Amino acid sequence: MSRLHQQLMRTLLDDIAGGVLVPGGAALREADIASRFGVSRGVARECVRGLEERGLVSVKPGRGATVNPHEQWAVFDPDVVGALLSAEHGAGFLGEYLECRRILEIEAVGLAAQRAGAADLAALSDALARMTTSARRAPFNAAAQDLYDQAEAGFHRALIAATHNRALGALLTPLHRALSRARPPVPQYAQGVERSLPERRRVVTAIADRDADEARAAMRDHLVAVERELREYAGRRSHLAAVDVGGAFRGAA
Repeated sequence: MSRLHQQLMRTLLDDIAGGVLVPGGAALREADIASRFGVSRGVARECVRGLEERGLVSVKPGRGATVNPHEQWAVFDPDVVGALLSAEHGAGFLGEYLECRRILEIEAVGLAAQRAGAADLAALSDALARMTTSARRAPFNAAAQDLYDQAEAGFHRALIAATHNRALGALLTPLHRALSRARPPVPQYAQGVERSLPERRRVVTAIADRDADEARAAMRDHLVAVERELREYAGRRSHLAAVDVGGAFRGAA
């Protein structure tokens, strides 16, 4: 999908997530989209296809696209996540993602404490070491921010692998990816990054000690702090969105 297609799709995604376009409402027609936003029919067609691939609309030949009920949306798709979290009720959507993470991840570390082998522990320790090294520079260096993000993703992969439950990994991986859209850039939560390192170290220590109860408690405490920061950031972002006076095609800038 080209940059213009993505911009247009995200604009309509915002309209759908924000309730401007509702399930069962008027159909979206390519000609109307092209006219409204001053784009070609081809761009409008690609935009509608992108919405359809994400479960937000159903397309019927000759009738256009109609918005689907929320239950059909691909709620782990990064573009859908971004639109939901930026909507008026974004705090509620964020709460659902966080609740899902608590349910899955606290139990996941308990399994990891019971099942992790030497290779799993080495992978966790390596990822944590890389996070620690890059965290010192991330607030001031864009390249280090990327390294920190990669190390954090590696930590989550190692944690999932340590459960030796592939189905659980299939659930947690897209959830982590979704929640990454809710996180502020590293410079905006540098203190949170520094604080999270000993919290994660406590989790790894509990897993290494095969103490499932302590692992769950450590992860629960870590998630409480993370959730507080994410909610504060979501509140600031919603406030900025509320005072945005951009044009109708907001993504085109």
